[in-house]
Amino acid sequence: MRGPMVSGVINQLLTTAEWGELDYLVIDMPPGTGDIQLTLCQVAPLTAAVIVTTPQKLAFIDVAKGVRMFSKLKVPCVAVVENMCYFDADGKRYYPFGKGSGAQVVQQFGIPHLFDLPIRPTLSASGDSGIPEVVADPQGEVAKTFQNLGICVVQQCAKIRQQVSTAISYDKSIKAIRVRVPDSDDEFFLHPATVRRNDRSAQSVDEWTGEQKLLYGDVPEDIEPEDIRPMGNYAVSITWPDGFSQIAPYDQLQSMERLVDAPFLRS
Repeated sequence: MRGPMVSGVINQLLTTAEWGELDYLVIDMPPGTGDIQLTLCQVAPLTAAVIVTTPQKLAFIDVAKGVRMFSKLKVPCVAVVENMCYFDADGKRYYPFGKGSGAQVVQQFGIPHLFDLPIRPTLSASGDSGIPEVVADPQGEVAKTFQNLGICVVQQCAKIRQQVSTAISYDKSIKAIRVRVPDSDDEFFLHPATVRRNDRSAQSVDEWTGEQKLLYGDVPEDIEPEDIRPMGNYAVSITWPDGFSQIAPYDQLQSMERLVDAPFLRS
């Protein structure tokens, strides 16, 4: 399928499929940084990404592009998996494709968790048979690596969700929106009316002309948000008394006029 058709299928799967109550939705993306990856990152509020690579130096170049793409789209990379890393034979360990690609990703991009998977016939056979290695040999070396990877992802996702859930809140005592940008020391306060007036959606700004449709006087000075919810790692959804749901990216919030420095308010 061509790019636009693929994007349409992805949108349909994510927005109209009945997934039920899920703990996690794991999406296995194809290699590269094409339409599929971009569409997924823009449509779904992805919590985190796991980078899968192979030991070749050429693979590192592609992986680096993927890490940078996720970074721009505010999707943190929490682990690196180096596939087909080695095989054991005659009591020795061999690295047929060289060493260091996974470690280079960790070192250059600061992704702290690296997992190595071997070349093993049983691992390939388990994929073909439908019986995962962690089920066929739950005490084996490969199963333990997958289990450790799963534990790492669960822990890192929980940490990210905690950071995001507390990133932006409304302090009624001072009638200000407090912003703590995830993975940043930046903390500041915004006037609710300022946030509402800076909405850039089609309801507030004409998409064709760029003309501001929401006028300054349309937003009362004493407006207060009714609800603030995180949207992935890049934005929050703010519900206002008139029923309007505003999507406010962290980048946009950081660029708004700040009410006052946080330390002053605390004092």
